[in-house]
Amino acid sequence: MSRSVFSYVRSGFTWLWNAVDSTRRFTLNLIFLIIVVALLVLIFGGGVKPLGDKTMLVLNLDGTLVEQSAGNAREALLANLSGSDARKSIQLRDVLNVLDSAAKDPHIAGAVLVLDEMGGGGQAMLREIGGAVDRFKASGKKVVAWGSSYNQRQYQVAIHADEVYLHPMGAVVLDGFGRYRNYYRDALDKVGVTVNVMRVGTYKSFAEPFIANGPSQAAAEADAYLNNDLWARYTQQVETARKLPEGALMKAINNLPELVKNADGDLAKVSLQAKLVDGLKTKDELRERMLKLGESDPAVKSFRQVSFEDYLARQHPKLTGDAIGVVMAVGEIGDGVAAPGAIGGQSTSKLIRMAREDSSIKAIVLRVDSPGGSAFGSELIRRELELTRAAGKPVVVSMGNVAASGGYWISMSSDEVIADPATITGSIGVFALFPTVDKVIDKLGIHTAGQTTTWLGDAVNPLRPMDPRLGQVIQGAISHTYSEFTSKAAKARNTTPDKIDAVAQGRVWTGAQAKERGLVDTLGSYGDALRSAARRAKIEGEPRIVYIERETSRFERLVEFFGGSTAKVVSEQVKLALLPTGMPLGVARDVAQDLNWLNDLTAQRKPFMALTHCLCSSPD
Repeated sequence: MSRSVFSYVRSGFTWLWNAVDSTRRFTLNLIFLIIVVALLVLIFGGGVKPLGDKTMLVLNLDGTLVEQSAGNAREALLANLSGSDARKSIQLRDVLNVLDSAAKDPHIAGAVLVLDEMGGGGQAMLREIGGAVDRFKASGKKVVAWGSSYNQRQYQVAIHADEVYLHPMGAVVLDGFGRYRNYYRDALDKVGVTVNVMRVGTYKSFAEPFIANGPSQAAAEADAYLNNDLWARYTQQVETARKLPEGALMKAINNLPELVKNADGDLAKVSLQAKLVDGLKTKDELRERMLKLGESDPAVKSFRQVSFEDYLARQHPKLTGDAIGVVMAVGEIGDGVAAPGAIGGQSTSKLIRMAREDSSIKAIVLRVDSPGGSAFGSELIRRELELTRAAGKPVVVSMGNVAASGGYWISMSSDEVIADPATITGSIGVFALFPTVDKVIDKLGIHTAGQTTTWLGDAVNPLRPMDPRLGQVIQGAISHTYSEFTSKAAKARNTTPDKIDAVAQGRVWTGAQAKERGLVDTLGSYGDALRSAARRAKIEGEPRIVYIERETSRFERLVEFFGGSTAKVVSEQVKLALLPTGMPLGVARDVAQDLNWLNDLTAQRKPFMALTHCLCSSPD
């Protein structure tokens, strides 16, 4: 009997299903087999290739130095798509780990510093790296630095090498500290924007760019005092490392036009004659020098070497034993939740709480690199540290480049505050900005009107002039916040609010100046803070270091991928508006960033925000 059409169709589907099922099983089994083979190779294959004798560590820091990485591959991709300059970040902790581990490694014979692409950093951070290079040298290993040119920050690291070389067409560019700020009073007046400022602190100059056309006498005095101290430390560091007489650096800078003329415009020759470098070498000549110090490697046709990234990948943290928990407080301070590279009052407090409740963590180090931000967010973090100390766990604060204003507030509940001599700290003061655009809408012919049951109804509408009564309320709240700030600082420093007020008023200090005024306990490094925490927790031997950091969720990453902040949009709009004027793109970017502050403030849902921010950064 002949088969029906349905019979043939059923047979065909059966065959197709069996084929798909067999393919699926084959594919899954193949993947499983590959995983098993990879695990066996990993376990029994010996891992990474061991280093040979006389290997040279190539410290090629190609990226921006940061305390904590905020970006990832996705952000770099977006930056490339948008045309912005995306650079990978290099964490300070990784640089210190590599140098300290290499100092103890018998296979590492020396190091070469290649700093052409090194960016970012700050005075305290660069001093930390310089200290790690000195520890590496103290182990008896040679360090050579080479650059096609050196800027001020790159040179600050390079001077710690035994030999410093420069390309024959390069230069050492040292231009000192301090910068000019932009002031927007006239520009804002022209467009009709009024910036109302309520503050406490004679030296609290954050708002001055929006309400004046230049710095106040108090702000100029404070900036000069700060920058002169930092520059004196920088020049002393250079002159000591290069064995130059005191004052030699400033003499060379002051006589630079004459020195350039005598060298026929050869800036590399000027650098050599000023003894800022030991010699002029091309990159192939550097390779020959390293071959003499190390060992030849035919596989790479150069000296035997391991890069910073490769050596970092060979380092493995301890997984057991008593630990010190490190909480990173890096960036501006907000009230809520923030990803790594920023500080959220809620999210950073949660990290501290996690460390407190972890029985394996015996002490906490708070590493601070922040110019401040929200007073409320700062207090949330300070209170969580206070609870941690009350629970019996020591807390040590390690100040990085900047720990000022809100950055100082979060440092006030600790067993010890350790700052680098070049840390920028203090700035104990509070302010609030309330911008209004009633004159703008008047020019456009836009009017606003309505009825409210109280004078407070819609009082914070930026389309209306600020009611003087609202200004009184905000000023009262700001004064109260300042009183809270100074009272808490007085309690933390075992002194009186009046004595704190005398060194507060929004004034910034270097770490060394702050130590003289009793605002910090000790001048030292990040390593000193770790050792202090271990000693206070009575941890014997080398402690385990655990970084307590928040991971962004998949949902947050998805939202960030497709979204963008209002500030970024405004920034792009401002830049586009300024470019037709002929203003350079870099200057337009700076203006856009400054004006973003006003946009962010008007975007807040709160009537106002008490800000403890210093508008300060570590100088270039």
